[in-house]
Amino acid sequence: MKHFATLLKAAVLFVLLGLASVSAQVPSVDTEDWERLAQRAEQAVEAASASTNALETLRSDVASYRDRWLQIQDAGDPRLQTLQSQLNALGPVPEDGEESAEISQRRAELTQQIAALRAPILRAEEAFTRADGLVAEIDSIIRSRQTDALLQRGPEPIDPRLWPEAVAQLVATTRALGAEVSANWANEVRRREFIDNLPLTLVMSAIAFLLLFRAPRMVERIGHWLRGQTRRGTGVWSTLLSLLRVLLPVGGLFLLVQALDVSGALGTFGAQVAFTLPFVLFVVLFTRWLAAQRFSLDETQHTVSLTAERRTEARYYANALSWFLALDLLVMTVSEFDNWSETSIAVIAFPIHVFCGLILFRLGQILNGVDPLDAVQDPPEATAEPSMFVVRLARFAGKGAMVVGVAGPLLSAVGYFNVANATIFPTILSLGLFATLLTIQTFLRDVYHLITGRDLEKSESLIPVITGATLLVVALPIFALIWGARVADLTELWARFQSGFSFGETRISPTDFLTFAVVFALGYGLTRLLQGGLRGSVLPKTRIDKGGQTAIVAGTGYVGIFLSAIIAIVSAGIDLSALAIVFGALSVGIGFGLQNIVQNFVSGIILLVERPIAEGDWIEVNGQHGTVRDISVRSTRIETFDRTDVIVPNADLIANAVTNYTRGNVLGRLVLDVGVAYGSDTRKVESILYNIARNHDMVLMNPPPFVHFKGFGADSLDFDVRMILRDVTKLLVVRTEINHQINEAFAEAGIEIPFAQRDVWLRNPEALVGRADKTDRSEEPSS
Repeated sequence: MKHFATLLKAAVLFVLLGLASVSAQVPSVDTEDWERLAQRAEQAVEAASASTNALETLRSDVASYRDRWLQIQDAGDPRLQTLQSQLNALGPVPEDGEESAEISQRRAELTQQIAALRAPILRAEEAFTRADGLVAEIDSIIRSRQTDALLQRGPEPIDPRLWPEAVAQLVATTRALGAEVSANWANEVRRREFIDNLPLTLVMSAIAFLLLFRAPRMVERIGHWLRGQTRRGTGVWSTLLSLLRVLLPVGGLFLLVQALDVSGALGTFGAQVAFTLPFVLFVVLFTRWLAAQRFSLDETQHTVSLTAERRTEARYYANALSWFLALDLLVMTVSEFDNWSETSIAVIAFPIHVFCGLILFRLGQILNGVDPLDAVQDPPEATAEPSMFVVRLARFAGKGAMVVGVAGPLLSAVGYFNVANATIFPTILSLGLFATLLTIQTFLRDVYHLITGRDLEKSESLIPVITGATLLVVALPIFALIWGARVADLTELWARFQSGFSFGETRISPTDFLTFAVVFALGYGLTRLLQGGLRGSVLPKTRIDKGGQTAIVAGTGYVGIFLSAIIAIVSAGIDLSALAIVFGALSVGIGFGLQNIVQNFVSGIILLVERPIAEGDWIEVNGQHGTVRDISVRSTRIETFDRTDVIVPNADLIANAVTNYTRGNVLGRLVLDVGVAYGSDTRKVESILYNIARNHDMVLMNPPPFVHFKGFGADSLDFDVRMILRDVTKLLVVRTEINHQINEAFAEAGIEIPFAQRDVWLRNPEALVGRADKTDRSEEPSS
């Protein structure tokens, strides 16, 4: 029974956390009552003889007072800040001690008032520390007892000498149950009560049988009708209807048990067993439902990549495991109520441990056989592709199930019943929790498809990741409870979180963090709105160039974020003065480590203020030509003419020489080298070059183009044509066009464009001829 009480513990935990977060009113504390409770707790801790239940109750009372002291400590008194400001306004006490009587009296009054207001806060701090220490000591005692009980070795169920006692205990329990029912029927008062309540019993029984046997078929017909009406959202309706087929029979059995209880036919023992049956049925049906959801025979619905044969086998083993899980629940309920001996419990539960271990081992083998490559090799018609994380988690769970499936029954066999019980059933519940999380995530995906009409897995959205992470966080407390954690352990973590973190004399609580986050988010949003208004409405109507507009928008963003952070810190009441020394020490190391980053940041600010370059400029830096596309705080992105991005640190743009070809205007000079053959008419060449340059529409006439006769080269007469272009970004186009025109004009005028020539002179050619003759004679065949 205790394995399934973890679900109720989780619900209680969430309710307690919700109530703790809602209650914001500062409570009043009865100091005398707290003193009595603290003394009683200290005596119990010192004696360490109270029962575990008594210690848990005592711990709960102390923790309640601790929360109250914490709230008083956090609330403080708003007048303290005002009085402290008044005291600071008087200034420090003069070193010579000479101060007017009026100021000295006022200083004393303020100091006395501050001390009076701080007294309850100091009292709360002392009481909180005391309560926190008591809670820690009680937790230590309880954990020590749990560990001792867990490792305690009991009777060995494989010893045949213990079997008769267990069988006798089981037979006695069965006879006691039958005797209780017979005694109730033989009782005249009970029979009369049964007859009086017979109409109500019959009505409740009829409704119960309807829910047990007819409702599932009706739900199945509704599902067929919905699938025939619409194809959108079928996953949502199928999941809800299949879950309804689980809940309705459980409700029907609960109603039937209630009818038997109303009839008076059941006694105390019978009612205890009967009211366990709906939970037993829920375990069986819910496990079957999870197995059908996770190991579906539909190729488009399964989560882990397994063959149809393996999925069928996994469903079979999961269903069998549900029956043994339900049987253990029934056995534990009966044993607790009938006070079975430790020997009887160990012997009767041993077969359950063995069968559960075998099934866990086989299920672990199936899960461990999931191939991670199948996660990326699913058939194209699959709508739910398993992620690598899910596949790896399934394989990890499979390995763990195999280990527990072997170790659990062995531990139970040698007498470590508690250890076996604390490993086998939590493993089963953990696998069920894992399957439940996957089912909920699949259901959320279907809900998204129903609302938007789009497949969530193909929308490239972060929603699956966010929902998965949220589900994992929510499941962590449940997972901890499954593996033996107490509700008090989780509430203690929450209390630690609420108490915040202390830095010297400064304590930062979660409320401070929440206030900081909200105020900063508001400031950040207003900053972005202001930037958008400047960028879209205000600055385009001014005469400021594009680079200046970008600088103003970026500067507004930096100032807005900085002010938002400052206002958020002040609003949250975070006093950073205590951290000034720490930050000062860290700043030295951070300064050395982030030297380049800070240098680039400052350079980025200079670029935005001075604007030596702007977006859209054609620049050359470090041998790279390109167009400036973006200027950020740390670096500048340049798009080269090869359409590749070059990220240049801002420090290079400040420290190195940068050529800006288009700063202010796009005018630029083109220098074109031309060579003609020796013997050409240089005046005619000059005239042709002037005519071509002046007639091109991209060449400016002010200043006019100029033809320069550079001199006499090794192979040609060298000229260059210098001209100013209207748009220097068209330099390559203009160069190509003018080269074509020069070639055509020179060909028409008969002017030769030379190419490099070399004359080779041979010294003593006759020696080479004589050597060749000797070679020819040596190659003649001998007679």
